[in-house]
Amino acid sequence: MQTTMFRQYLELTKPRVVALIVFTAVIGMFLAVPGWPPLLPALLGGIGIWLAAGSAAAINHLIDQRIDRLMARTAHRPLAVGALTPTQVLVFAVALGSLSMLILVLGVNLLTAVLTFASLIGYAIVYTAYLKRATPQNIVIGGAAGAAPPVLGWAAVTGEVHPYALLLFLIIFVWTPPHFWALAIFRRDDYSRAQVPMLPVTHGVEYTRWHVLYYTVLLLVVTVLPWLTGMSGLFYLGGALVLGVVFLYYAYVLLNPPDEFFAMKVFNYSIVYLMALFAFLLVDHYLATPTLPRGIPFVPL
Repeated sequence: MQTTMFRQYLELTKPRVVALIVFTAVIGMFLAVPGWPPLLPALLGGIGIWLAAGSAAAINHLIDQRIDRLMARTAHRPLAVGALTPTQVLVFAVALGSLSMLILVLGVNLLTAVLTFASLIGYAIVYTAYLKRATPQNIVIGGAAGAAPPVLGWAAVTGEVHPYALLLFLIIFVWTPPHFWALAIFRRDDYSRAQVPMLPVTHGVEYTRWHVLYYTVLLLVVTVLPWLTGMSGLFYLGGALVLGVVFLYYAYVLLNPPDEFFAMKVFNYSIVYLMALFAFLLVDHYLATPTLPRGIPFVPL
């Protein structure tokens, strides 16, 4: 019984999504300093960001419980099946969020705590409670909250928001629409049934496929910026171009897909893409030598 209850609460935190969030935050920590990041701020920062992301996910479950019952992808969630009550979920979310802020304020720095709290509110309240139901551009506007983790990680170990951290933010911000719209294409009947104005529902599948392609082209351009600004070297550039060309191929085939499930292949590749891209950034960071040209160095104003 206790194991089952633990699993229900764990599911509230969307562990796979949160794992990707923490991964990009940790990469931001490593990229922020020339050597290894300071252990204690990095450790406490990672824990605090994880708890905040889990809290935001739980609030998402709470607000979306009606929608979740109508969608095949989410019908098994704890609130949807009645395994947990709204009160239990609210208490759990507040507890995680409060603990997160306590750790970040006392163990890391105030800037990281403020930015993390803003991201929590941005996803859990602004996106979930309002944007998701208000506009088919919901995932574009709301993507800002999901793009914040590298900035949070950077701030955790340096106490500042560097322009390079904002480049990492920009990459995830532009990556989010093609990533999520691929899923929305496959799950469009679910969103239609739940009356959520996702782009494939309001503007049609073909329109959405073209927008996936447009954003993938933009993503390929944006991922060159770390090299152009001197943040990364040729090792990263090569990896980013290969990953981007493959993503572009997937987006192009999606215009006339071989079957209905191809949209999920694009969605799954987009996750691998982001993890591999940030892995290339990390490896390049520690391979930096005079033999690896690094574009035009960025000089802060």
